[in-house]
Amino acid sequence: MTDTQARVAIVTGAARGIGAATAVRLAADGHAVAVLDLDEGACKDTVEQIRGAGGTALAVGADVADSGAVTAAVARVAEELGPPVVLVNNAGVLRDNLLFKMSDDDWDTVMGVHLRGAFLMSRAAQVHMTAARYGRIVNLSSSSALGNRGQANYSAAKAGLQGFTKTLAIELGPFGVTVNAVAPGFIATDMTAATAARMKVDFEAFRTAAAERIPVRRVGEPADVAHTISFLVSEGAGFVSGQVVYVAGGPLN
Repeated sequence: MTDTQARVAIVTGAARGIGAATAVRLAADGHAVAVLDLDEGACKDTVEQIRGAGGTALAVGADVADSGAVTAAVARVAEELGPPVVLVNNAGVLRDNLLFKMSDDDWDTVMGVHLRGAFLMSRAAQVHMTAARYGRIVNLSSSSALGNRGQANYSAAKAGLQGFTKTLAIELGPFGVTVNAVAPGFIATDMTAATAARMKVDFEAFRTAAAERIPVRRVGEPADVAHTISFLVSEGAGFVSGQVVYVAGGPLN
């Protein structure tokens, strides 16, 4: 560890994909990490990877859209690991469909996990951050915040997270808390595989086509996002707040 003091971090949606890569990276940076996901058992692989490398990790099961579950989860982390002062709101789901086919549940589920989840987790964690006069919150937005066919719910939620991020940066800044968002482009995860399946195209062909449109000529990997989050929660990023960082391999039109 160089410029980062050991602290307690919570990463939501950390059983796999970007969340798992982020949890592993923050543990490598020296943080004790609460690996939070809907199913506590699904966090086993991430926790074992962290512990196997000599880090400290705790598996926590919670529905981030459930206020009571969030309160209990954050309290458990504070009791078993210490007060959490780093929060990565990564939990997410897809319910893609064209607007005329999108159900009320499709809309509500995506808003509940992405927006309500980030709100509930941030509200619970900021108690510990403001008390410590130090904190880091990173919200996972997406390039889809700029609009994407078949994702009216997801795009709206991710755009909403950007406004949420900027507002929290204003409110929490005086307490030593920075709040930023990371907006990935095409990252090879289970979620992008699900998008390919929805479009009825082979995932490898989907990846190849995406890479051809990206200036760096490759798709992203979860570690690419984790590296950026690692910087944003570091001591050295104390003057970076209210920003949306696109991790997309090039500028977006």
